[in-house]
Amino acid sequence: MKRQGGFTLIELVVVIVILGILAVTAAPRFLNLQGDARVSALQGLKGAMDGAAGIVYGKAAIAGIENQASTATTPPTVGDENITTNYGYPTADEDGIVAAVKGFDDDWAYAQVGDPATSLVATFLTDSITDSSDSAAIIATKCYVTYTAATSASEASTAVTDTDGC
Repeated sequence: MKRQGGFTLIELVVVIVILGILAVTAAPRFLNLQGDARVSALQGLKGAMDGAAGIVYGKAAIAGIENQASTATTPPTVGDENITTNYGYPTADEDGIVAAVKGFDDDWAYAQVGDPATSLVATFLTDSITDSSDSAAIIATKCYVTYTAATSASEASTAVTDTDGC
């Protein structure tokens, strides 16, 4: 009679236990899901900023103010939310891009850069970054989005991500 070859139940259980221990100890090193999620969220915010800027520019073009520069006393506005514009694109402040992106001020920490503000940086709300006042702290995270307002009628606003620290 031929003897069948194979693995015993104990050998299979030992192999499964060893694979389980390896998975518990090694998998977290290879799977950085939180970092990937943060990068994806920043890309989503960048897309929301780009989309909102495009919609505001379209409204400004319909209103015929796409070539008007913003002034401190009477900035041109569009839409029911009175979004301030500079050459048709939202300005880099609370009345511009923050007002154009719904939920922006509830979900993100942001601060203006420059005086007058030429850009706006935004990152995740954390224990150390809870308000919208310190652009240096946001930039130091190396995990943020920068929105730069248009500075002339021949160029568009831009949104760029820095994800080195995510």
